[in-house]
Amino acid sequence: MIDPTVLFLGGAGRSGSTLLERMLGQLPDVVAVGEIVHLFSRGLIDDDDCGCGSPFSACPFWTKVGDNAFGAWPAGADARRWLDDQGAVDRNRNLANLLTGKPERFRSELDRHTSRLSSLYRAISEVSGARVIVDSSKHVSTALVLHRTPGIDLHVLHLVRDSRGVAHSWTKEVARPETRDESATMPRYHPASAAAWWDWFNVGFDVVRRVGVATTTLRYEDLLADPRGRIAAVAEAVGVPSDDAALSFLGDGTVQLDADHSVAGNPMRFQTGTLHLRRDDAWREALDSSSRRVVTAVTAPLLARYGYLSRPTTPRSRTTS
Repeated sequence: MIDPTVLFLGGAGRSGSTLLERMLGQLPDVVAVGEIVHLFSRGLIDDDDCGCGSPFSACPFWTKVGDNAFGAWPAGADARRWLDDQGAVDRNRNLANLLTGKPERFRSELDRHTSRLSSLYRAISEVSGARVIVDSSKHVSTALVLHRTPGIDLHVLHLVRDSRGVAHSWTKEVARPETRDESATMPRYHPASAAAWWDWFNVGFDVVRRVGVATTTLRYEDLLADPRGRIAAVAEAVGVPSDDAALSFLGDGTVQLDADHSVAGNPMRFQTGTLHLRRDDAWREALDSSSRRVVTAVTAPLLARYGYLSRPTTPRSRTTS
C-alpha cells in the first residue's frame, strides 16, 4: 500500500480551517476527518458527535477504522491510557524533544504514540479509499509528531488569517452542538491573548517548514477571493485532480458540501448543501479601537510579512519542501 498523504492544516484557531478542510474534502481521492488531535478525548472518551451526525461510537466509518487499525477501539481505562500517552508527547512544552528525538525515554513514549497514529491514518485511507487525508488539528506540536510518524507522507498547509479577524472571532460565544451538554461552548479569549497565540502559531509553523516539512502557506482572505484557484493549487501540491470536473463543487461564490466524518472542529462542520462564500470582516466594525491597536501592535511584524499592512495587489501563496 502506498503511504497515505496527510494534508495537515496548521495555524491559529479561528482562521477558517474548518471551511478549508470541508472544501478540500470534496476533492477526488481526498477525505476530511476533522481534528485528529482530539479523537482520543472527544471521540473515544466523550463520544461527541461525528460530522455525519452520529455519536462517534455509532458512526459506521469510525467503527470500521477502529476495527481495521486496532481490531477495535479501546474503551474505559485503555482509552484513557491512550490519551495519557498522547499527552506525554504532543504538547508545546515538548517542542525541543520533538525536534531532536531526545531524551531516550521521550523517544520511547513518542514511538508508542506514533505507532498508533501510523495504524490510524492507514486505516482511514483504507476505509475511505482516499490517498489524501485532511487533518485540521492546527497544533504545532502535532505537526512535529506527524513529522516523526512512520508510514505517512506529511504535507502542511499553513493557513493564515488577519490577526484582528482572529482576535475578534475568539471574543464570540460559539456553541458546541456535538456534545451531550447543551450548554457547552467553545473557549473565548481576550484579544491580547488571541494575538499572542496568533504570533506563536505562525512562528511555530515557520519552524516546522525549516525542519524540512513540505509546506504550503495560504491566506484565508485569498482563499475566499479566489476559491477555485486556491483549492486547485493545493490539489496540485498533493497530487490529486484539479481540473474543472474535480472542482465542480465550487460555484460562483458558493461551495457544495457533502456530509463528512470530522471528529472535532468548528460547528460549521455539520453544515451540508450550498454554502455562500464571503469574507468575514465584522472585526473592522465590531473590534473596539483599543483592542485593535493592541492586536495590531503585538502582531505587526507578522502582519507585515503576510501582506496585511501593505496589501499586495496579487493574492499570494507559496509552497516549500
